Amino acid sequence: MKSTHAALAAAALFFAASSLAQHGDHKMVSPSDLKWNDVPSLPPGAKIAVIEGPMSEPVPFTVRLKFPANYQISAHWHPAVERVTVLTGTFHMGTGDKLDRQQSMAMSPGSIMIMQPKTNHFAWTAGEEVIVQLNGTGPWGVTYVNPADDPRKK
Repeated sequence: MKSTHAALAAAALFFAASSLAQHGDHKMVSPSDLKWNDVPSLPPGAKIAVIEGPMSEPVPFTVRLKFPANYQISAHWHPAVERVTVLTGTFHMGTGDKLDRQQSMAMSPGSIMIMQPKTNHFAWTAGEEVIVQLNGTGPWGVTYVNPADDPRKK
């Protein structure tokens, strides 16, 4: 009898937790829900879809970035930890003061890169579109090693 009561209690907790997951601040987003926009801090062609959190505030954020084939991002850094997960395509990333394809790693879907604050790094794509997910805590920013590479100044 005790095991029956325990099983019922466990089932009740499970269903209560399941119903809570559907309300409040929980968010469930499918790829078709994403709204893609241009990214002023990256060269033309990149798109961003904000999933949660304003990147300009000191709160967690999640965004997806879409890069076209044959795209590159010059060496830059961020003021906070950057966590990148490759979702589709092969994303090439490396560290250093300038983009150097020989010093980058090819990261396939499922790969994760964690860059510490103010670490100079660069990225590029080859012959396919790439989508990555970026997680971090704001306020977010992009500072290019060479200010002439900053598309906001062109």
